[in-house]
Amino acid sequence: MILYPAIDIRGGQAVRLLQGDYERETAYDADPLDAAVRWAGEGAQFLHVVDLDGAKAGEPRNLDAVRRIAKGVDCPIQVGGGLRNAAAVDAILDAGAERVVIGTAALRDPEFLDAMVETHAERVVVSVDARDGRVALEGWTAASEVGVVEAVATLGERGVARFLCTAIEVDGTMEGPALAQLSEIAAATEAQVIASGGVGELSHLETLAREAPPNIEGAIVGRALYEHRFTVAEAIAAIRGR
Repeated sequence: MILYPAIDIRGGQAVRLLQGDYERETAYDADPLDAAVRWAGEGAQFLHVVDLDGAKAGEPRNLDAVRRIAKGVDCPIQVGGGLRNAAAVDAILDAGAERVVIGTAALRDPEFLDAMVETHAERVVVSVDARDGRVALEGWTAASEVGVVEAVATLGERGVARFLCTAIEVDGTMEGPALAQLSEIAAATEAQVIASGGVGELSHLETLAREAPPNIEGAIVGRALYEHRFTVAEAIAAIRGR
């Protein structure tokens, strides 16, 4: 299992939202690159970057920050937020990202998703975020009637190799991941699944590593790292059972 330190960018700063609420934001680093360099220096193998402005706008809004992060660290990064057409995906990859994370468009534009999977294969991650078991869209500001487990099963059959799944109810709370829901999602696909939301203690990572299905390949952690609950190195050790 891989630890993915999170860098959410809004208004040029590294921030965290509570339960996906744009009105409940905490700013941590004035320059997102500072967070990236910190996490990479502590041993991060991969970074997860979200353009929150882009998620709301429907197109990337923090490309310069993405470029600087990709150039400023040795580990690869994956980037999401507003990637709803091929030009946006190309812009993120050209900026230095190893993977792109597609959310809203994966559900609303099947032809676009199929084209991206065909063109970029495993460099495409599909974000399926759940509120009350249903998929949330447009930077978590809109709800759909599609069940998250159903969505993952359907998209997996169309060739998606990796999913990122967030339980919005626990995101930013640091009260523990939604393990039962993650297990249902993982059982619905043979693809790899990255878990996101709720990690606040090393024990949460230990539980994920011990009890999650084998295709849960990683965990995204944000607020707990920013608030010094543990270090990246300690988190990696917890995941590895050391």
